[in-house]
Formats: sequence, C-alpha cells, structure tokens
Amino acid sequence: MPAQRLSVVVTRRLPEPVETRMKELFDVELRDPDTKMTREDLAGAMRRADVLVPCVTDQIDAGLIGQAGDRLKLIANYGAGVDHIDVATARQRGILVSNTPGVVTEDTADMTLALILAVTRRIPEGLAVMQAGDWQGWAPTAYLGGRLGGKRLGILGMGRIGQAVARRARAFGMQVHYNNRKRLRPEIEAELDATWWESLDQMVSRMDILSVNCPHTPSTYHLMNARRLKLMKPTAVIVNTSRGEVIDENALTRGLRAGELGGAGLDVFEHGHEVNPRLRELPNVVLLPHMGSATLEGRIEMGEKVIINIKTFADGHRPPDQVVPGQL
Repeated sequence: MPAQRLSVVVTRRLPEPVETRMKELFDVELRDPDTKMTREDLAGAMRRADVLVPCVTDQIDAGLIGQAGDRLKLIANYGAGVDHIDVATARQRGILVSNTPGVVTEDTADMTLALILAVTRRIPEGLAVMQAGDWQGWAPTAYLGGRLGGKRLGILGMGRIGQAVARRARAFGMQVHYNNRKRLRPEIEAELDATWWESLDQMVSRMDILSVNCPHTPSTYHLMNARRLKLMKPTAVIVNTSRGEVIDENALTRGLRAGELGGAGLDVFEHGHEVNPRLRELPNVVLLPHMGSATLEGRIEMGEKVIINIKTFADGHRPPDQVVPGQL
C-alpha cells in the first residue's frame, strides 16, 4: 500500500472514541447525520474509498461490488455477521473483507437471558400496568409466570454466544441441551454440563425454552420452519438474538396466535426493521429493536477491532479478522 493515509468511508456514526482514533490514523469520511446510506450513496463511497466500513444495515451485494472503484481494497465490517456482504464476489474482485468476531459474545448472551426472563416472568405485562397506573395491588394469582430452575433450555448453535448463554443458564439452574453442526469437545461439554442432540427435531420437541444462536447461512434459512415450530411444546418459549431469517416469522406468528407456543422473545426479525404487526398484538411476545450488542463497551471494542484490521492491512499484512469465503 502507498505511504499516504488511507481513504476510509464509514457508513454510520460510531462511538466518539472510535471516530476520534480513526481521524488520527486515516483520511476518514464520517457519516453525518446518522442515517442509513442509500444504494447510490454506498456505490459512490465504494468508488472513492480505499476502505469501506459498513455495518449490518448495508446490503453490499454483487451488483454494488461490481460498481466499486479500483481503489477499494478492504471492506472492514463493523460487526461480526457478514451475511449482508457478498464475500465471494468481493474476493473475486481482489477486495478483502474483515469483521469483528467475539466482541458481542457476552453482551448478546446477557440479552438472551434477559429475553428469557422477560417472557417467562411476564415482565413487559407488569411494566405496562405500572406505567398506565392501573395496578390494583398484589394478588396471589396475578401475573403468574414460570420458574427457570429445572427447565430444559435448548440452544440452537453452540458457538461463542451459545456457550456464553449455556454458562448463564447453568447459573439459573437450567438443564442445557444443544444442537450444532459439530459436537463440542468432551471437555467443553463437561464444563457446560450440556447434552448434545444430533437430531434438531428431537431436541426442539422436548425443550421448555429454545434459544436461537446460529448465524444466517443458506443452510440455516428458516431452520425453524412451520413443521419444526409445531414440534415444540405448547408451553415452550422461543428466543432469537442471532438472525431473524433463521425463523419463519409468519409461521411463528401463526403458532403464537393459535396458542401452539407459550411465548417468544425476539431481538431480530426476518425482514430487518419491518416487524410482522400481528406480533405486536400478543401479550406473550417481547420485541426489541436489535439491542443484543448495544453496550457502549461492546461498540467501542468493535471499533477498535475495525481499526486494527485497517491498520494491519495498511501495513501490508493480512487483517487479523479477515473473512475467508467458504469458512463462514
């Protein structure tokens, strides 16, 4: 790479410490105001930048990559998931892609347990009554939820986040079960006291709570489809803090409305920020605006990883978090 400072375009506003450090190191173009770039904006940024720093809301497909200028050599994604980037096409064009793995693990696991508690203990219902000023006082049968201790938790996807969820679940006295592409090493299974199920169908039919923690790939799209959702107990709760596309949202909505499921806690949705309006009507559903990784500490750490990836690339080396096609 040339000795001059890299031209870096950032598609959304980042925490102030991250932006300050970027300005010190690179010729950086920050996003102001903090609005999502249009497709035309992204195409323009990709023509004039050496490095693009996008996030999950930016869909960078083969068509956009085809419009990239010769300068663009690195897409340093601000986030761990890269299903919004056509990594294979970027690689064919000689454009590297990096991400920020591991940063959001603990924050997302915290939010998973928060959603489990919110749904099973009916926290939003109690909050709504208090905020409306309608509470009439304590009653023995009011707002009865379920105890977590002793419940079977099934974890779909036992990577970093799934394992972090398992550790928290054990502290609550839950029984941990999981389904994963590959079985964990025996010592990790023993540490988590986790039971592996080779058959996802058999696991979901026996769980009290199902936590979706796998990435969105072609093989996981609608992994929880209508048939599998019907296998779940009518009292079971499903929580998703990974990617909305893993669950067939329309089938989930139908099942909840029909009383075939006990509840759901969703931080992600199949169609981005367009949420099925019928989900909002259900008292046993908790919806959050993709807050799983929303801690200041986590977002600053993500920015630091982006900077390290760019700086390492600028120094002529492979970014430490380079994404390799076929290994997603």
